[in-house]
Amino acid sequence: MRATPRQATPRPAILVTGAAAGIGLAVAERFARAGWFVGLYDLDADAVEAQRQRLCAQHGIAGRLDVVQAGDWQAALQDFARASGGRLDVLFNNAGVSVTRPFEQAELARHHLVVDVNLKGVINGCHAAHALLRATPGSRVINMCSASALHGQPELASYSATKAAVRSLTEALDIEWRSQGIRVVDVLPLFVDTAMVRDDVSRMKTVKMLGVRLSADDVARTVWDLARRAPRRLPLHTHVGLQTKCFALLSKLSPGWLNHWVTAKMAGH
Repeated sequence: MRATPRQATPRPAILVTGAAAGIGLAVAERFARAGWFVGLYDLDADAVEAQRQRLCAQHGIAGRLDVVQAGDWQAALQDFARASGGRLDVLFNNAGVSVTRPFEQAELARHHLVVDVNLKGVINGCHAAHALLRATPGSRVINMCSASALHGQPELASYSATKAAVRSLTEALDIEWRSQGIRVVDVLPLFVDTAMVRDDVSRMKTVKMLGVRLSADDVARTVWDLARRAPRRLPLHTHVGLQTKCFALLSKLSPGWLNHWVTAKMAGH
């Protein structure tokens, strides 16, 4: 792990989990281009170190982080704080995994992994980063959520459940932490063109019907916007892309039975 020395006037700083590829890497790249201090963390330490050297060799840090392990979070944040000058303006909880098949056909261990990474990983990160966030004026947590949190998705049952939980966690923590100067928000895209969608989620009939209309850069632009807004102007939930916004509006306005029926039909049930 390599880092720049502590700076006299620290740059704004962001810590990104799952930063080796996809949305995490796109976010790290956007913030690095803007001159932020960027922490790239992932299970693949070699990959994030290579990206650090490419993106922010003079103003970044990279390291291995298993978000499921509380001890990993403590070590990563200690290194990050030393290198960033003691500040954490944005924590982007992005690391996630999926399971895409009928519920009973997936191994139970895979369902447990989805819960561990997608939900427990976010809880671990928020808990471990609280003190550093509180010490940084105007700080915020941006949680990677999903449009699947709007209504449970067949063949994405465990994934949808974790994202719905992240949505609720975001709401609760924003209430608790706002008086401490920390905002907690989330972003909810539909299907994004990442390896997870291409290699796993794309097998779903819903994806074939709706298509994949968002890129990792689309999500990164949204995160960048949320990072720069005044805390009082931050929306609690941000739906990324027109398609997602339409689904969110329909979900809000339609009765529950209709949402259930539409979801089932799109999935071929």
